[in-house]
Amino acid sequence: MSTSSRGLPPGGLVLASTSPYRRELLGRLGLPFTTARPNADETALPDESPEKLVYRLAEAKARSVAMSHPDALVIGSDQVAVLDGAVIGKPGTPEQAREQLLRASGRGVRFLTGLCLLDAAKDEARTVVEPFTVHFRTLDDARIASYLEHEQPYDCAGSFKSEGLGIALFERLEGDDPNSLVGLPLIRLVSLLKEFGVSVP
Repeated sequence: MSTSSRGLPPGGLVLASTSPYRRELLGRLGLPFTTARPNADETALPDESPEKLVYRLAEAKARSVAMSHPDALVIGSDQVAVLDGAVIGKPGTPEQAREQLLRASGRGVRFLTGLCLLDAAKDEARTVVEPFTVHFRTLDDARIASYLEHEQPYDCAGSFKSEGLGIALFERLEGDDPNSLVGLPLIRLVSLLKEFGVSVP
């Protein structure tokens, strides 16, 4: 099937992200696409809720890339993890990852993923927020240390990789699309693509 017969615009499909996780997820849909680094200030606004933050940033990332891809269909995405009403960032270090997992032990962490699909030529956007909750098992120091040694998830919000060994830390998952944990809710994306006339093989 050609690109045009799939309903993609002349500029094609562009993922506004350099994340290897999002790139791998989008590749599962079998559509040709390119990636571009978005330019968006990710600082939260005063009193901005996590939901509003990811909604705004997903669209901001898409629009920043659309400036250099004016004939493309652009995908923007942003994600935060929330515990006790506060945003949990990427740990960056083993110490912070251990602290995050200890806080999450026996509790639920809510992940919010903003997703925007922007037709740059028409300046038409669809933006949604996909929620997903991870309920953790009770984790002790030994289990956390063993997990971090094996997977080293220091670039992942929440300090785990759900597509890897991180699944062993969970008691149950609650939500419509587990792909959203990795950063790109494919089920919702397929629906948005359909709204823009793009067929997924």
